[in-house]
Amino acid sequence: MSKATIFSGRYFRMFLMAVVIVPVVLLIARNIGFVGNALLVLLGFGAVVIVHEFGHFIVAKLSGIKVEAFSLFMPPILLGVQKTEEGVKIRILPEILPKKDDESGDGALCFTVASKCKPSETEYRVGLIPFGGFVKMLGQDDTGPVKTSDDPRSYANKPPHIRAAVLAAGVTFNVISAAIVFMIVFLVGINLKPAVVGGVMPDSPAERAGLKAGDEIIEINGESEDLDFGNIAIAAALSGRNEEVHMKVRHEDGTEKDVTLLAEQIPGESLRGFGIGQAETLTIAELTKDDAELLYEKTGLRPGDRITSVNGRQVQTKWQMDEIVENALVPEVTILAERTGKDKKVTMVEAKIKLEMVPTGDGQICSMVPRFRMDNLTVKKPPVGKPFLESGDVILKVGEAACPTYQEFRGTVKDYENKELPIEVLRSDPNGIEKQVDISVIPKRGKGDEDARIGIAFNKVFDAEHPVVAGTIAVEGGPAKLKIPRGASITAVDGVPVSNFYDVIREIRKYSNERITINYRLNEQVAGDDFLEVDKSEDLFAVKTILAEFIPFEALERTYKAAGPVDAVIMGYKKTVMFIAQTYVTLKRLLGGLVSPKDLMGPVGIITLSYRIVADQPLVYYVYFLGLISSAIAVFNFLPLPPLDGGLVVLLVVEKIKGSALSERVQAIIAYTGWTLIGTLILYVTFNDIVRNFFS
Repeated sequence: MSKATIFSGRYFRMFLMAVVIVPVVLLIARNIGFVGNALLVLLGFGAVVIVHEFGHFIVAKLSGIKVEAFSLFMPPILLGVQKTEEGVKIRILPEILPKKDDESGDGALCFTVASKCKPSETEYRVGLIPFGGFVKMLGQDDTGPVKTSDDPRSYANKPPHIRAAVLAAGVTFNVISAAIVFMIVFLVGINLKPAVVGGVMPDSPAERAGLKAGDEIIEINGESEDLDFGNIAIAAALSGRNEEVHMKVRHEDGTEKDVTLLAEQIPGESLRGFGIGQAETLTIAELTKDDAELLYEKTGLRPGDRITSVNGRQVQTKWQMDEIVENALVPEVTILAERTGKDKKVTMVEAKIKLEMVPTGDGQICSMVPRFRMDNLTVKKPPVGKPFLESGDVILKVGEAACPTYQEFRGTVKDYENKELPIEVLRSDPNGIEKQVDISVIPKRGKGDEDARIGIAFNKVFDAEHPVVAGTIAVEGGPAKLKIPRGASITAVDGVPVSNFYDVIREIRKYSNERITINYRLNEQVAGDDFLEVDKSEDLFAVKTILAEFIPFEALERTYKAAGPVDAVIMGYKKTVMFIAQTYVTLKRLLGGLVSPKDLMGPVGIITLSYRIVADQPLVYYVYFLGLISSAIAVFNFLPLPPLDGGLVVLLVVEKIKGSALSERVQAIIAYTGWTLIGTLILYVTFNDIVRNFFS
């Protein structure tokens, strides 16, 4: 048997199919959960693409245009199916596995299911690149110019208004499908985060506007129907430069207030915002097994536990708990929680949680500023073979500045650019034994940095465990500046010995409208005292306490469900219009420089996010997300940029005005230029997606 006969025979094709199919089946069997979720993601995106392309397809068919191919995803062809007189012809990877001397292009893996049927002029394909799709009409190709043809069924031979209808059909079907998807979602009901303020960042637009935790946003720029937390974030991110956003707020006592906010860049966030945090419940969120055990070791709490009281005070909301914790100003709080066992029996558990002291405003305690400590320290590039800063270190000295404040620390680092900077820290070992550690670093200015840095990031908390004063400051409208030397330790408050700043605060809180004595000691030779006029103890402290251990709480959610079919239609319509408008505004803000291209999400980012939604959330959330994607695709495809549908419509308008179509050469230049721009954008956002999802 000749070599050509071997490679073109039935058994060889069966062998090639086995080589492809068997590894795929084994891979699926070993990763059935992952594969199932991945298939659901692909089915969802496939449905969105099919809806768009079906719009082109059905209007083209109704218009008498010959449709040569209908493809889900992009070439090369993975699978092609077409009805012929001999039966259903199936092609597998024809461009990757070609057959010798085969002018038809069917490839080595081509066979016909023997069943007589009416032949079809359209081949239905699945592309190998899981992105997008297309309808190939006679005389028209998305990747190039419109081809002239003598066939009356050619796309090129149809009037401009027919061709425009074919092009617009894809976008129209996406809009209609998005509305239907949202109608179904709201008929079923979906839990979304309500427009409730969970907290406000210090010195943020929200704080300056007087918003507080527990407030509910009931109107944004005149829109009041079915608002959720996403509306707040989007209103901030998509507002124009110096554009005020008008809101109506309902306080917990039922009173309402009109406020105006101006979005600004929030530290640590990529998009502009108002500084409003999402509301949470009192129930501890689900965690992985290892994280759940670690949380239990540190706090005695488990996922599913529901906090009922803090320091003996009943709490109904997370923000009530936060308020108690922030104003506690003690080393630890006692938390009582309900725990439901597997037998549905509810037991009460008690946990003592350590607190940390952090600054608010100028961070002073009756004009005294404590030393600061580095918490959750991350090091960009730690030195090898020599001591360096660690999380928990208390800064004793930096350069020549002893007991520096945070501002002095940053200023000294800046001044020592490219010079060796000595740092002394107080460090506790695992047994709690404290020791002094000497460190030296060389601050350097990196690319894009305004000043020199030492490659660290940390949360700044006060060293409240030691009553050491880093400095005293004048407080406008507050107590007079105490005359206590830098580095001195507070030893007593009005005769009562103290060993930390929590003790200092506790004793000062006992007095009101009195003059008390603050005793201190600098060293063995230097000691002294000063007098403090206590007016209103609650106004004397620009500090608060927070939980030392991170406890994840479930997000506050509210069910958004239509009252009936008519209400579902209205809600679906409004949500579709909202997402379409927001997509257009996003593009406008992108061109205006208010939204960074780095914040855009491409195919990799969308697929990654989709997989996370499918894996972690009920199916209704993925359906809701597909409605959003369908709305965005409608907008993107109708942009006036060839070869997108909107750009091709623009060419038809030019043809109508000109009286004839542009030459194939001009169309080719326009099409390939457009594809170059789109391809560049896709590569850019894909790179950002990969960095953001896998390396950030």
